[in-house]
Amino acid sequence: MTRLFKTFAASACLSLALSAAAPAFALDDAQKKEMGDFIREYLIQNPEVMIEVQNALEAKQQAQRTEQSSKAVAEYKDQIFSSPTDIVLGNPKGDVSIVEFFDYNCGYCKRAMSDMDNIIKTDKNVRFVLKEFPILGPDSLAAHKVANAVRLIAPDKYPEFHRRLLGGQEHASDETAMAVATGLGLKEAAIRKSMADHPNDDLVRQSYQLANAIGITGTPTYVVGDQAMFGAVGLDEIEDKVKNVRACGKATC
Repeated sequence: MTRLFKTFAASACLSLALSAAAPAFALDDAQKKEMGDFIREYLIQNPEVMIEVQNALEAKQQAQRTEQSSKAVAEYKDQIFSSPTDIVLGNPKGDVSIVEFFDYNCGYCKRAMSDMDNIIKTDKNVRFVLKEFPILGPDSLAAHKVANAVRLIAPDKYPEFHRRLLGGQEHASDETAMAVATGLGLKEAAIRKSMADHPNDDLVRQSYQLANAIGITGTPTYVVGDQAMFGAVGLDEIEDKVKNVRACGKATC
């Protein structure tokens, strides 16, 4: 075994020293088997190496995902941060924007709603942009259609509609979304008319296209500065990104 590795190492060094035209080092069948047996024995005796490999792979994949998302955020900046069809909570003229892609049936979004409320309460210079992204089935899509109608006919009531529907324990659907809307004093007939006159199919399609470009596969996903954050990352991480944007213009300084 030692002889094999010495041979391999010597050949590898020689290959680096020689020109590209030098013949490549190759193992014969017996050497391949010996090498394979050694690798197998080594990994069995040192299984932590596999964890290191897995961690390295995940880090590489995350770096690639971050790079992809950053390029998409730069390319679609206006659609992400300044779409006239999105509802903005907090300070509409705030110096930093937080965009959240959400689904009314997303359990993580429900639990993360307190993060949004805490940020809006404690930071009076943040724009919090709600990007409707129904991906959890037909009921989610139906609930978001009602939400879009509320946005159009009573935008002042949308924030409370959003909090009640997302914060509720019931499964979001056409029925439950309508109950929340009418509970806020809106007329079902007016909502139904708006849904018929202004279906939000194009808006949903735009959200899907943005999500695909950014690399979003689930909710919630946040975009702050030049970076996307996937999942319910928590209040501290979101606030750190906001501070970084103010400090250096990027989510990571």
